[in-house]
Amino acid sequence: MKIHKEGYGIIRTTALLLIVVVALCAWLFSGLVVWAVGLLALGFLLFVSAFFRSPSRPAYTDPDIVFSPADGKIVAIEEVQENEYFHERRLQVSVFMSIWNVHINWFPVAGTVEYFRHHHGRFLVAWHPKSSEDNERTTTVVDMGGRKVMFRQIAGLVARRIVSYARVGEPVAQNSQCGFIKFGSRVDIYLPVDADVQVRLGDKVTGSQSCIARLK
Repeated sequence: MKIHKEGYGIIRTTALLLIVVVALCAWLFSGLVVWAVGLLALGFLLFVSAFFRSPSRPAYTDPDIVFSPADGKIVAIEEVQENEYFHERRLQVSVFMSIWNVHINWFPVAGTVEYFRHHHGRFLVAWHPKSSEDNERTTTVVDMGGRKVMFRQIAGLVARRIVSYARVGEPVAQNSQCGFIKFGSRVDIYLPVDADVQVRLGDKVTGSQSCIARLK
């Protein structure tokens, strides 16, 4: 299993803490207690390591397709008023990422990063309707050469750190990695209202592989 670079420090720290816990138990107890604690510690370390897994996937490209920026489940498809950048009606599609999903994020389209901003905020559960506006989040707009797509990485109740690799003015390749959200969260995509959405509520999607919408 390949581990993502964002997990190296956390996995190392977790392993050291668990070694201390097991060593303390070995000093205070003996027999089955030590074995039980050791097995629990190993299981927890494997869980944390699996969270930072980095699967190998083909990099599909299509200028008319918006791919899913994350693994997870479609929890919202609705027309909304977007007031941070576009100041117009946009079609919002939201992908909720549970703790069991891969938590890498990908650029859903190719182009140039025209806008990026990190917003400090609250840590509501990621499926809460107000999480798109109130939670810790990043906003990225990619200019595809006239057509523009915006997406937000949103922290959840457990997620406490969002990592983004987007830099204003830099070109980005479709389905290249754009960041990582640590421990459960959500990604919102804002499309033109005439986009042909290819998913339905409740659908499971795979980051960089599943078609979210076709642009006209």
